[in-house]
Amino acid sequence: MSDALVKAGDKVSLHYKGRFEDGEEFDSSYERNQLMTVVVGSGQLIPGFDQALVGMEVGTVKTVTVNPDQAYGERFEERMAEIPAQNFPEQILGTLQEGSIVPLSNQQQGGMSFPATVLEVTEEFVRVDLNHPLAGKELTFDIEVVSIAEEEE
Repeated sequence: MSDALVKAGDKVSLHYKGRFEDGEEFDSSYERNQLMTVVVGSGQLIPGFDQALVGMEVGTVKTVTVNPDQAYGERFEERMAEIPAQNFPEQILGTLQEGSIVPLSNQQQGGMSFPATVLEVTEEFVRVDLNHPLAGKELTFDIEVVSIAEEEE
């Protein structure tokens, strides 16, 4: 086991499990058998997860609870939209149903996609919730650091 502690700028490989307040697991790199590799402090992670990595060492597991303001933000009821059904490709439109998560993009965000939750599908429109699906939720993560490499200049 190394004495090295994670610091901003380090390239860290890790495993994690994410749970809601009620204990329901919503994500796990263990289940996918796939390490996540990130540069600490680079904005790749939600702030609360990123900050929890600092000071960890290889082989340790840390459990951290992240409030919405350090995760995906609060939920806002006004973040709902009705998108004309013709804006969706036909093969996608046919698969949409209440609760589906659909990637949307807009010109203001440079074509970057973001997840929206389908609330209703009619012939004329698709009503979506533009809040991130995890917005407003307190999230608990079990984080295991597997390796640390200093980021090359």
